[in-house]
Amino acid sequence: MQYVDDISNVVLILIRVGVVFRVIYCLLRLIAAEDEAAQFRRRFRNAIAFEVVAELIFVLKGLIIGYFS
Repeated sequence: MQYVDDISNVVLILIRVGVVFRVIYCLLRLIAAEDEAAQFRRRFRNAIAFEVVAELIFVLKGLIIGYFS
């Protein structure tokens, strides 16, 4: 069971780092290209929404594993 928790923690860290880089990229593009501002605002919101959903999935996984263990 420890192996599954280790893999989950690594995946969660990779997701967080990826979302941070995506948000930074979108913000930089938002500043640089005013004509595509709406597109990058939408991508920024989608990245944040993805992070929230990913966190919720891992919290639910922890609750389910804790309940049935």
